[in-house]
Amino acid sequence: MARKGKLMNERHERIMKFLQDYQQKNQYSPSIREIGNFIGVNSTSLVDYYVRQLVEMGYLERDEHVSRSIRIVRSFENKKNKPQSVSYSKQEVLRFPVLGRIVASAPIPVPNSDLAYFDAESYIEIPRKMIPLNEKDSELFVLEVSGDSMIDAMINDGDKVIFRQATAAVNGDMVAVWLSNNDETTLKYFYHEGDRIRLQPANPTMGPIYIDNPEQVHIMGKVVMVIRNLL
Repeated sequence: MARKGKLMNERHERIMKFLQDYQQKNQYSPSIREIGNFIGVNSTSLVDYYVRQLVEMGYLERDEHVSRSIRIVRSFENKKNKPQSVSYSKQEVLRFPVLGRIVASAPIPVPNSDLAYFDAESYIEIPRKMIPLNEKDSELFVLEVSGDSMIDAMINDGDKVIFRQATAAVNGDMVAVWLSNNDETTLKYFYHEGDRIRLQPANPTMGPIYIDNPEQVHIMGKVVMVIRNLL
């Protein structure tokens, strides 16, 4: 329930203005750290405190279990008495559960990779307009990245990756693969080189992985989008 009678202070107004501008530009909400950087507060706990106050005042809505889930649900007036509008609605947002983790390092056995991990409260939300129109929601799934072999592809440890289900790939595709010979999974660039498969990392300190029997490489999905872990 919104708290009655509590008034905005300057930081509240700056947060609201930042949220409005950021969401209108990107069509998704900023992280707590990004909000803190804008208002000059290093403590994410303090920023979270201000956001919670705005939720209590009825200006914002958020899902505690979902990153980047802050929404403006009530217009406000800044010191110039100009009403600020809601940036986007729930109907424009797609919600995906994080179905597991995929390693971006040397392949590791499936039981240790948490590929089958599922937490019913772990979701990501993204604006529908960010997904290409030819992508069907039912063909998409999300995995959390563990490791740093794809850092030059701007995929870091803790990032969430949206995949489209696939069983085949062309050279240069970034894919999630299962290696049936060792029951291992990994995230790499795919290259078919005659009688072997090369799985190429995007990290100059790591070498490629060569699989001499292409039938042992099973494509699970192709990368569609990366959601940065900025918290």
